[in-house]
Amino acid sequence: MSDLPFGFSMPNDPDDESGRRSGDSGSGAGSGGPGGGSGMPDGFPFGDPQQMAAMLRQFADMMSAQPAPGGGGQTPSSGVNWQMAKDVARQVVAQEGDPSVPASDYAKVEEALRLADLWLDQATDLPSGLQTAQAWSRSEWVERTMDSWVQLCDPLTSRTVRSMGQNLPEEMRSVAGPLLGMIQQMGGMMVSRQAGQAVGELSREVIGTTDIGLPLAGEGNAALLPSGVERFGEGLEIPADEVRLYLAAREAALHRLYSHVPWLRSHVSRLVGEYADGMSFDISGLEDRLGEIDLTDPEALQEVLGGAGGEGLFQPEDTPQQKAALNRLETTLALIEGWVATVVSSAVSGRLPQAGALAEATRRHRATGGPAEHTFAALVGLELRPRRLREASALWSALQEARGVDGRDAVWQHPDLMPTSEALDDPDSFVHGSGEFGEADFDISSLTEEAPGQRKKDEESDDDRGEDS
Repeated sequence: MSDLPFGFSMPNDPDDESGRRSGDSGSGAGSGGPGGGSGMPDGFPFGDPQQMAAMLRQFADMMSAQPAPGGGGQTPSSGVNWQMAKDVARQVVAQEGDPSVPASDYAKVEEALRLADLWLDQATDLPSGLQTAQAWSRSEWVERTMDSWVQLCDPLTSRTVRSMGQNLPEEMRSVAGPLLGMIQQMGGMMVSRQAGQAVGELSREVIGTTDIGLPLAGEGNAALLPSGVERFGEGLEIPADEVRLYLAAREAALHRLYSHVPWLRSHVSRLVGEYADGMSFDISGLEDRLGEIDLTDPEALQEVLGGAGGEGLFQPEDTPQQKAALNRLETTLALIEGWVATVVSSAVSGRLPQAGALAEATRRHRATGGPAEHTFAALVGLELRPRRLREASALWSALQEARGVDGRDAVWQHPDLMPTSEALDDPDSFVHGSGEFGEADFDISSLTEEAPGQRKKDEESDDDRGEDS
């Protein structure tokens, strides 16, 4: 899977026999760009108009071969065909085969999720969030999580597609309008395929619905993939039932969090949107690259868009707004993961003999690049740093020791109470009340309604106004 955000580069396809090349864009009078052919009309910047027309016809043929619009979470206004993305993801899954989950495995997963959820009752004040407990095949995971991928990724992918033309100087847009419109459409197709490829590859690695810190099938719809559970346990020499129960506890814990913290999902989505809004693209080499395109060869155009060696036509640039949003998103995801790790550790302690080894395996899974890291790196360039995750776990453990389970979980009542990146750097100040919110005992009502003293003052003021009148 590519480490660059969706739409910035195309992965090399081992089945591609088109003979992509650099410096050799094929034959044709227009292949040399402006001034490259003797029959080119003066002032036409992209080759012979007849060749332009031929190329546009080829592009129309290519577009007509794509899936029809509509359904499947498609958002045509963004330029990204999410139905195509889902079809590509299903094709990736089918390449290795994807048998249905046997009834015996389904029963084991359902039992593990229900039992682990009962254990969590003693580890957190948040009540159960499970509505369903299921076992899925990889294709079922793709089908049932795609709507969440659309919501999560569309701000980023649509920003990429829209940038293909909008960031150009006005004079370039006026002379290259037909070509740039085609670039945007081909870019949308490219991003759609790359998104589908990434989701399909991810399905080979995921364990359940919560691997990236979001309940991808919606709050309460818990599921594990037996193939993912088996893959996680390879080489650990820990009984399969124990591995399954530990992973079920993690799945159930995150569903509790999202089911009873109503602002959390929208908060994560907003941070992704802020990152997308801060995207900026380098177009310094665009004019030269457009002049190199062979207008009779759509594959050459796709190569320029996707780039060879990761250098596409539109490259993202870091901006202060983007970096700030990325830091907030990283901190939020680290806090989610740290809370889950802390709660699960308390829930399984004394029940699973290899709980410590399983927790360490989970940390290694993060550190070496598990599904969450790879997916977010591909989407938004986000790396969940193990240092942040360890610090988040330490902060939640310190909160529990200082305030108890009630005080620890009360922090989730309002986003303004959440630890910041600075709190992860200095957890003692946050835990022991030298930070913004004072002492460890705090009242959430102070953020959502008038304090009792203020309410009394207001009532006295009302009485005074009544007497004056």
